[in-house]
Amino acid sequence: MNVRKFTASSSREAWHMVREALGADAVILSNRRVGNRTEILALAADDMASLAAPVVEKRPLSPHTLSALMPRQDKPAITFAPPAPAAPPKPAAKPAAAAPSVAPAATAPSAASGAERSELDSLMKEIRSMRGMLETQLAELTWGDRQKKEPARASVLREMLAAGFSASLSRYMTERMPSGLSHKRGMDWVKSVLERNLTTIGNENEILEKGGVYALVGPTGVGKTTTTAKLAARCVMRHGPGKLALITTDGYRIGGYEQLRIYGKILGVMVHSVKDEADLRIALEELKGKHTILIDTVGVGQRDQMVAEQIAMLSGSGTEIKRLLCLNATSNGETLNEVARNYMGDGLAGCILTKLDEAATIGNAVDVAIRQKLNLYYVANGQRVPEDLHVANKAYLVDRAFKLKRETAPFQFSDEEIPLVMANTARAMNDKSLREVMLG
Repeated sequence: MNVRKFTASSSREAWHMVREALGADAVILSNRRVGNRTEILALAADDMASLAAPVVEKRPLSPHTLSALMPRQDKPAITFAPPAPAAPPKPAAKPAAAAPSVAPAATAPSAASGAERSELDSLMKEIRSMRGMLETQLAELTWGDRQKKEPARASVLREMLAAGFSASLSRYMTERMPSGLSHKRGMDWVKSVLERNLTTIGNENEILEKGGVYALVGPTGVGKTTTTAKLAARCVMRHGPGKLALITTDGYRIGGYEQLRIYGKILGVMVHSVKDEADLRIALEELKGKHTILIDTVGVGQRDQMVAEQIAMLSGSGTEIKRLLCLNATSNGETLNEVARNYMGDGLAGCILTKLDEAATIGNAVDVAIRQKLNLYYVANGQRVPEDLHVANKAYLVDRAFKLKRETAPFQFSDEEIPLVMANTARAMNDKSLREVMLG
């Protein structure tokens, strides 16, 4: 076990030295000011793990050893000493008169072993808990110090959080923002990076001219049927009703088929209903002469096993079906991220952001589109068919994300709260989706 000392002029620099030398999983044993410098005692994670190894693999610790370790948990600075040797047994006053007393003594180590192991496990849990608290406190100090030294960077961070972007993405970008930028230039840099990492289709020809089979998928209530009707209307306006076919797999929701059938009647397009993969194969074979086929699927919660079954049905139809995921912009980032991951399957052709007119912030949706590398086709901002459907424009989406934050003032973080929010993002910074964000 090797306890190392790190000293620097600030907590931030000292913590950076710890991470460079021992890694992100290092155990912080103490953090204090010595004169005008910060001193941190730290232990590598591997050395920490070795503390428990003798209990599991070699022999139980004696009560004397435990008594040497246990008092240290109440001290603010934790230090570790090599285990003290077990105290020699006291000589018996009289020699044993009979052998039967040996048998009970033979079972004593086993009983003691279980008790000692339980006590040591409890000690290790407390140490891990103290480590987490120390890391959080250190991160809070670091961010508090940064707000004072780099006010422009801190103000850009507040803007991103207020716009709905996740704390981890906001931290990742602001930490890598060029130094010396004013607030305005910093915001321009952030917007340019976000635009560069958003993927959108150039124009509607991707669907309207090329044609093909498209299935709109997503959870219940995200607007799949209405969006299908909007796309259908655009196809009819471009090619006429004879070139379009509509299919629905929604046999569960009351009125689901009827709603699409009404839209189809208005457009002069017949709606075909299918129940399973066999029905879908037959329908696609009969409609293979159509320029465009739109499939409105049944809404399935992202945690439902039916998501995998739905993907399998569409993939096994014998026809190339491009899946477009409908994402509800009013959902929070965690929900959207989970929906995108679970609906990904063997790949999505792209996504459509719905209900932008109902969302207080859309930074969460832009964040997920960047993380999951989703190709944005359209954005929907109302119920009108087909007016409220627009080709995705990355510059517009990023600009709108930061303009909408004015409506969320009661829920914005104060200067005192931001360090606490940022302190919980340390582990999230290892997310692969963040490391793939292009900054240059």
